[in-house]
Amino acid sequence: MAAPAHAALSEGARLAAIYDTILQARFDRAGQQLAQGCPPAPSEACKSLSVVALWWQIVLDPNSRVLDNHFERAATDAIAAAAAWTRREPRRAEAWFYLAGSHAPLVQWHVLRGERLAAAREGATIKDALERVLSLDPTIEDAHFGIGLYHYYADVASLAARILRVLLLLPGGDRARGLREMREARERGELLRGEADYQLHWVYLWYEGQPARALELLRGLDTRYSSNPVFLQRIAEVQHEYLHDHRASADAWQALISRVLAGQVGASRLAEARARLGLASELIDLSQPRQAVEQLQIVIAMRPLEPYSAQALAQLELGSAYDHLGQRALAVAAYNAAMSAAPRDDPLQVRRRARAALAARGATPSVFERRRIGFSSFKYRYSRSSRLAIRAHRHSRGNDGPAPRAVKSETDRALKKPTAR
Repeated sequence: MAAPAHAALSEGARLAAIYDTILQARFDRAGQQLAQGCPPAPSEACKSLSVVALWWQIVLDPNSRVLDNHFERAATDAIAAAAAWTRREPRRAEAWFYLAGSHAPLVQWHVLRGERLAAAREGATIKDALERVLSLDPTIEDAHFGIGLYHYYADVASLAARILRVLLLLPGGDRARGLREMREARERGELLRGEADYQLHWVYLWYEGQPARALELLRGLDTRYSSNPVFLQRIAEVQHEYLHDHRASADAWQALISRVLAGQVGASRLAEARARLGLASELIDLSQPRQAVEQLQIVIAMRPLEPYSAQALAQLELGSAYDHLGQRALAVAAYNAAMSAAPRDDPLQVRRRARAALAARGATPSVFERRRIGFSSFKYRYSRSSRLAIRAHRHSRGNDGPAPRAVKSETDRALKKPTAR
């Protein structure tokens, strides 16, 4: 086979160093490196890495949507630039590699936001581009990782996801082959070893049933990128969720707090709030609710804007800690505060959990919170009646739908005040 006209990745070592900076959660520094590195590195490569940097900022606070629009615009721009490169130089393997790389964070973002159809389509696009890479230049080992991910997840996916794959005419998977490809890319790749370890830790947890192996990968990531709080956070979460070792989890959260206080962590306020919340939860499980209260009061005093829902979560955990201390009035006050502090979309269901805790103790939400609940109910009933009125108007103009009289009756029922329970 003839050697490709353009082998491997241009300025691979320089770009690998920038990727490492991203994984260290040093995003300002990564931005400077990208500005300085392109040229000589291809501008399309730097656009792709800019999307990766935004994705990792989302990973730090996944429930927040503050960066979503910026992320989508950056991904669209990077994809357009890489696609134009493939049209200019269709035999340039790295052009196809960065086209796939620009799509890759979008797959994870679509999955995070529950958009499975979009994620499946992006995954197929990535697989096709990476297969083109290897047909042009088999020495680009990093390409095997994305293909391996596709092969693996296409095989282990849920029944609904497999049906979606068939409907979209996407190729099937191979679990063993995919895992082998990912492992080989991790060992031989130029850019993606850190990213590969992070993705593989999920594979070992979710599908391979090897939490010890996942912890090994996370500890390696934490050693290499200790300024990124995500990796130590994941160690604490794995200890709690998979190994049920509350002491080890508490120790990991405490280690993260110590790093924050020593100025060794990026996104320090976010990391501190999350670590204290995690530590408090473990202290409650370890029958140390008084120490948990101390941690939660620190978080509440911080008035953190991030991570998303931090203030509401702190009040929710505070209610639990006071419950364990037998201080019922303080617990009820904290649960009510949690409901008031919860954001409108409430992705962590703080309100539902707080109400359940109150109900279990024979308590009810505060007057203020009941008014909030009532107003939300009225807004729902009013918006529903508006939709029904529109349906009646459309029917009167000859469109399909229930008769206006039936719609009016349904509208009246929608606006009727619900019976108090």
